[in-house]
Amino acid sequence: MKIVTDRENLLEPLQQIAGVVERRQTLPILANILINAGNGILQMTATDLEVELKTQATAECDGEADFTVPARKILDITKALPEGAIINLNIEGDKAKLQSGRSRFSLGVLSAQDYPVIEPTPSSSVLTIKEGLLKRLIEKTQFAMAQQDVRYYLNGMLLEISKGEIKTVATDGHRLALSKSNDSISEDVEIQVILPRKAVIELGRFLKDRDNEIKVELNNSYIKIFLENSVFTSKLIDGRFPEYQRVMPSGSDKEVEAEKITLKQSLSRASILSSEKYRGIRFSVKNDTLQLQAHNPEQEEAEEELEVDYQGDELKIGFNVGYLLDAISVIEEESVIIELKDSNSSALIYGKGNAESRYVIMPMRI
Repeated sequence: MKIVTDRENLLEPLQQIAGVVERRQTLPILANILINAGNGILQMTATDLEVELKTQATAECDGEADFTVPARKILDITKALPEGAIINLNIEGDKAKLQSGRSRFSLGVLSAQDYPVIEPTPSSSVLTIKEGLLKRLIEKTQFAMAQQDVRYYLNGMLLEISKGEIKTVATDGHRLALSKSNDSISEDVEIQVILPRKAVIELGRFLKDRDNEIKVELNNSYIKIFLENSVFTSKLIDGRFPEYQRVMPSGSDKEVEAEKITLKQSLSRASILSSEKYRGIRFSVKNDTLQLQAHNPEQEEAEEELEVDYQGDELKIGFNVGYLLDAISVIEEESVIIELKDSNSSALIYGKGNAESRYVIMPMRI
């Protein structure tokens, strides 16, 4: 079996699916990608048993063959070849021999029959959504997902569709990110599912910021997304997501308006001397002035002062500076609004004039 293609044609799909492959695998074959070659198409599949991505590339094939090759190795080889290089791949028994110019490589091949493929049950909900919209909703919220939390339902992102409105919500118990888009779904679909952390990260990386419609199929256990020449499948987290509406602060009577770039730069500088473990920073607001203070166990201190739009009583409150920077970094507006109530209540942060993406950060004692 001989396959001929060019470097650029093979590199993009390999880069797309490589993120799905885990570096440390309990099953050796999961370090490989499955290739189904034939009729001028290389159909490529990668999976870690939770997430699966299928994509394809065009190639000249002198027959049909199914085989698996090490994902990281074939990607690194393809990446290292010069631009415009022609790649010849010969499948001979348990070896895949790759030749390009004067370069030759021999890769081990495992049986395609042993490669696990996710086979979701029939979908209960089908909808279409703009690819760029889904990407933006993911990017606005994914940073707030928990990592390896015992509350497994926090290690992912809530996707909620109701009355034509689509929302994404993520929280790690200390902060919450919510983004929504009104009237974005034409189908009469009412769903609430939790996508696992890896699926969210891979989707955010894989999706493009464009206005074409993509099809999404859902049931209680799986989500399946159909893109141009690619199919993304993931298991869903079986759990109940917290009632995020209860977390949204209400009754805030203090509003700080700050220029986003100035605030972000001041926070970044002050964070240098914050405690590496707790990352605490003190906010002090009064009379159009915001003072930021940070210190660490080495008795080092940082202080920043910036002009803001604030009229109200003086308030001092502590926050995790990393959480603040994460939220402010995904806000696109030039001005940031921070709503506060007292030193024991959560802050609500959003871009001025934008009600679609909101961020809640719990206070901390400093």
